[in-house]
Amino acid sequence: MLEERFISHSAPTLAGLKTANLFTLPFSSRREAVRQLEAWNRELSRKDVYVTALRMKEREALVYVYRKGKLEETLKKEGVMEFLQTYGYEEAGAAGVVDCLKAKFARSDEFPHEVGVFLGYPLEDVKGFIANGGKNCKCVGCWKVYCDECEAKKRFAAFQKCRRVYAALFQQGKTVNQLTVAV
Repeated sequence: MLEERFISHSAPTLAGLKTANLFTLPFSSRREAVRQLEAWNRELSRKDVYVTALRMKEREALVYVYRKGKLEETLKKEGVMEFLQTYGYEEAGAAGVVDCLKAKFARSDEFPHEVGVFLGYPLEDVKGFIANGGKNCKCVGCWKVYCDECEAKKRFAAFQKCRRVYAALFQQGKTVNQLTVAV
């Protein structure tokens, strides 16, 4: 059940198509959830995929699955760190910004919308979402699009196809580790 949920929500990241995914993971025991996250990290970190809980509540965790290398690339793009600094991110590098993001989730129940950058969404779409309060977008898929609708639709289709393929492979017996591409 946990592995199937992990794969269905994280397939584009596991396949190397996307920087990161975010999903809610229900659990019956906090200790068991921590053990599962640690096990995924042990398995996947060798392939540059990391798993962390951004927030843990009584019966669920908000899980962030990311490719450290892709996140580092995103942070080096023009304007990204400057944008994040306006939201209090002072640390450069994937580990530093992820720690800061976790601290933001720990301090507030509010959802920090700059998280779109951490998921690999185009910076201009993240800015557009924040400026428009989530309204007036051109289209909606994995994120709300404010700029390049054509490119976004191509990416949405690729992510959907990846999810279908990975779901089928999981049904055939493939594990998270077997489905994770080293890039």
